[in-house]
Amino acid sequence: MLGDAKVFATGDVLPPFFHQIYFWDARAEDALGRDGHPRVGNDLIPDTGFPRRMWAGGQLEFHAPLKAGISAERTSYCEAVTRKSGRRGPFALIRLRHEMRQSDELCITEWQDLVFRPETDPDITAPEPPQSARNETCSQTVRFSTTSLFRYSALTFNGHRIHYDVDYAKAVEGYSGLVVHGPLLAQLLMLFAETRLGQLSAFQFRATAPLMHFESAELCACGTDLWVRGPDGRQCMTARAETQSI
Repeated sequence: MLGDAKVFATGDVLPPFFHQIYFWDARAEDALGRDGHPRVGNDLIPDTGFPRRMWAGGQLEFHAPLKAGISAERTSYCEAVTRKSGRRGPFALIRLRHEMRQSDELCITEWQDLVFRPETDPDITAPEPPQSARNETCSQTVRFSTTSLFRYSALTFNGHRIHYDVDYAKAVEGYSGLVVHGPLLAQLLMLFAETRLGQLSAFQFRATAPLMHFESAELCACGTDLWVRGPDGRQCMTARAETQSI
């Protein structure tokens, strides 16, 4: 799906963030919310009363290689629930922590930051997104399609309808098209960073503006700082990488 023809055999080290295609949480359809995600108020994510969800950012620590074809276990915790108010009204932040182990060895610790917002209000003007930096030392153009977004949703078992149901994305969530997955952008940045810097020991990222499926984007890097720039110059994501040598 990412355009890499490598085939992984049992015992091969997986690239960073490839664990997203494992540890599926499959629920019956009547246990899903209107957005296609498992209904909140379950055993992990509490119901904040806000229906619109997005993955706002994350942080990863790579302790040991995660290897293909070997049984692994993920344990998840809800670390914090915080209510705030911003320029678009009230919202809630939820921080999850996931620990992934193979053969009783901790391989990856991942923190996932989710933001929940109220229904879209046409009377509230969305704030202008930040403008991207222009000091990159290298960059790479990436493009998406409805097919690539659907395939990534399928591989990661992500039922969020903003990534494949354009009518829902526009009419209910207020977007201009299908939204490119934040984790997909983070995945591309991690592979971009590893190619340049070597094996990663840690990575953190934050989504700052949505990218639509019909837009191209630039993966940019300057040292260990990385970002995604939209076609109009807006900053869609920022990230920072750490390597084994740092």
